[in-house]
Amino acid sequence: MSALRAVEAPGIEPNPVRIGPMRRRHLAAVLRIERQVYPRPWTIGLYLGELALPSSRVYLVARIGHRVVGYGGLMLSFDEGHVTTLAVDPTLHGQHVGTRVLLELAQRALVRGARSLTLEVRMSNEPAKSLYRKFGFAPAGVRKNYYPEVNEDALVMWAHDTDSDEYARRLAGIEAELPSPSLVDG
Repeated sequence: MSALRAVEAPGIEPNPVRIGPMRRRHLAAVLRIERQVYPRPWTIGLYLGELALPSSRVYLVARIGHRVVGYGGLMLSFDEGHVTTLAVDPTLHGQHVGTRVLLELAQRALVRGARSLTLEVRMSNEPAKSLYRKFGFAPAGVRKNYYPEVNEDALVMWAHDTDSDEYARRLAGIEAELPSPSLVDG
């Protein structure tokens, strides 16, 4: 897992990005970001339900100081990991926060036995699709009108053989490209 990484952003002093488990105390900030980036945000009840399933779920937050600046979630089923959500405060887009969260989610999925990863992404979300391709996700299908609130299809993407040495090298390469390491909690 990662070490120490600083992010510079307007209005925020350079501080390490800390990646750690999502807790109830983080949910107000998570929901604030959720409302900014998704047309149909998840509810506090949905997050509480997910956090109540630690044997099959991994939810992480990215923090700079005490401020939650991003988060992501993963559902594990047998040997598959499904990325359920990934979001970053819009003021920090392009600062590698999403990369850091996804990297930690992928690493934790592998530790828990995932041999493949999957997710859905809006067809129009080119920055997210680019990030996912960097992690080895490839298009595998389309879910028609998956996002009915914006009348948009979802691209289903898969990364296979995530338990291979080749995938470990891919993750190590992604981590090495980051400007500085992240501090990982729990």
